[in-house]
Amino acid sequence: MHVLQKTQKIVRYQNQNGKVYYGIDEDEVILQLSSNFTELVSRQIKYDGIEIKYKDVKVLEPVEPSKIVNFGWTYAEHAKETGGKANLKEPFLFLKPLSSLIPDKGTIFLPPSHLTKQVEFEGEVALVIGKRGKNIKEEDALNYVFGCTILNDITARDLTKTDPQFTRGKGFDTFGPLGPCIVTAIDPSNLRIVTTLNGDVVQDGNTSQMSLTIPYLISWVSQIMTLEPGDILATGSPSGSCPVNSGDVVVVEVEKIGKLCNYVQ
Repeated sequence: MHVLQKTQKIVRYQNQNGKVYYGIDEDEVILQLSSNFTELVSRQIKYDGIEIKYKDVKVLEPVEPSKIVNFGWTYAEHAKETGGKANLKEPFLFLKPLSSLIPDKGTIFLPPSHLTKQVEFEGEVALVIGKRGKNIKEEDALNYVFGCTILNDITARDLTKTDPQFTRGKGFDTFGPLGPCIVTAIDPSNLRIVTTLNGDVVQDGNTSQMSLTIPYLISWVSQIMTLEPGDILATGSPSGSCPVNSGDVVVVEVEKIGKLCNYVQ
């Protein structure tokens, strides 16, 4: 039995035989686990003695959520640049379908031009829920977080500006890059987010700039829907979102977590 230490990077991957495992990132080597996600969140996990190299596996989305909950316009400057409402008193809420998920190094496929002509990225810190919660108190909210990862909230901006709700503009297949890992036991309230487009910095923000606190967001949404282990809560994007085109490379880097890299086609 291996005890999950205070801060570790958890990856989910497929080996050459097609089997899926969780593992612990240890300096570019993965310590393979025989634990499932339920055992992981209990922090008593089973290390089966196998070390595996990244080049020998396919990294997958780090978790299989029951839902992807997104908070919009949590950064005032991003709200302004996208025509939203700055300094909201309550969160702006939407969901992404599970079919939108792709992993680190996955490809974002642009929809045909007759469906949308303006696809943009939004680099965000995402919370991974670790235990079931309903009507969570704000002061207890962070106890329900297993760890943090990165989500790139790909958005058909022309559609979100015209549709009465965001489902279509946020819901295309491959519009939810997630990864590359889950990092446990870090404070999500002060994390720098830097997004590059083809190597140029286009977003540079920090979760400390959010107009609504993360514990408040968790508590607020838990009054609407029960949060389940593995659920993703995307906390919103800082300013700097801009269009992507076929051939582009988008990298979202969050301190203490890593880099989420995706290719646009």
